[in-house]
Amino acid sequence: MVNVEWLPVPVGIDAPRWVTRAGCRTVLAVVHTVASGQRLLDVLELIESDPRVQVVFSQAPDAFGNGVADFLRATEGVVLPWHQASRERFDLALAAAHGGLHEVHAPLLVMAHGAGRGKLCRPPDAPGRKVAPTVYGLDAARLVRDGRVLASALALSHHSELDVLRRQCPEAVDVAVVVGDPCYDRLLVSLPLRAAYRAALGVADDEELVVVSSTWGRDSLFERQDLLPRLLDELVPCGMRVAALVHPAVWFGHGPRQTRAWLADSRDAGLLLIDPETDWRAAVVAADHVVGDHGSVTVYAAAIGRPVLLTDPPAGSVTAARSPHAIVRCSAPRVVADQSLLRQLRQASRGRPPRFGDAVARSLTSRPGGAGAALRRTMYRLLRLSEPGRHRRATPVPVPARLRG
Repeated sequence: MVNVEWLPVPVGIDAPRWVTRAGCRTVLAVVHTVASGQRLLDVLELIESDPRVQVVFSQAPDAFGNGVADFLRATEGVVLPWHQASRERFDLALAAAHGGLHEVHAPLLVMAHGAGRGKLCRPPDAPGRKVAPTVYGLDAARLVRDGRVLASALALSHHSELDVLRRQCPEAVDVAVVVGDPCYDRLLVSLPLRAAYRAALGVADDEELVVVSSTWGRDSLFERQDLLPRLLDELVPCGMRVAALVHPAVWFGHGPRQTRAWLADSRDAGLLLIDPETDWRAAVVAADHVVGDHGSVTVYAAAIGRPVLLTDPPAGSVTAARSPHAIVRCSAPRVVADQSLLRQLRQASRGRPPRFGDAVARSLTSRPGGAGAALRRTMYRLLRLSEPGRHRRATPVPVPARLRG
């Protein structure tokens, strides 16, 4: 986001001249991508109503920064240009990605923006030897800069991530806090609104909804150009509805116009394309079946008990051992190219391994239902403020007002 202005209020050395409410602790939400920004909004709800706190936003550098400016505009929050945010001091900063965090001057809380840390990445090979892959987000390359751990608190969803951290970046263990998964907690409290979500999506009581979920990248479901048309050809004549959830990195990496154009034939054939402004969790709760790749949405769907049919991961796609992604990859049935998709969906629904969803959920979070309270406590500790009143439980995700698709 290019902005040559320097906002004089509500932060900065001259801000006391202009603010109406003085003496607030300032919190910077560091938004790298639309996906990371969506996670931060869940967490900001835990503190932003406090009259002692002023929240501001800024867009940090990231390869997938397209769409963030519009996302931030929609929050109706104060948005500082990055050149200003990186030169001011704040009482707390929140981030769900890693780019540019060494430029932030504040106690820093870093969290994941997906279903835990289940992705392996391979660092560049050293001269004469191959370097083993590391678990993304728990590695020293992202957590340490110039010998200093960047985070004041590193939020983990599961105790097993502590073991990975001890192996990969032991210097960050002292700042790690196992808080659970706020996204999973909101999915759980949203389950009673299933009928409302289905109605908002236009799904009748007697219809089955198949949600097709794709992450980004060349090994994603979206890149398999044959699957969506085939699902529509086979399922729509059987009275089933098909909806697509496409990762924000696709929407904004290629542009909403291009993404809709690529899916125009599928939309004409009946596809419900969930736009990136709609909370994807409503569609997952509404689903009867989920067809997904190795992305986080597939993991969350399995964790709340939705039958999952997995697309084949490519040979080079690897997930961290003991992660929820690995459990889904090892246990969920896969799409078979030359068999009836309807039959495969039925078999996936009837033949799920016993307590498969429970196993995924147990690997996803060590504190089911408790992420909000743990994150709130951590943020107030870093802000050096007393926690006000009683923590409110997680709230259901909004019922979609409309589908633009």
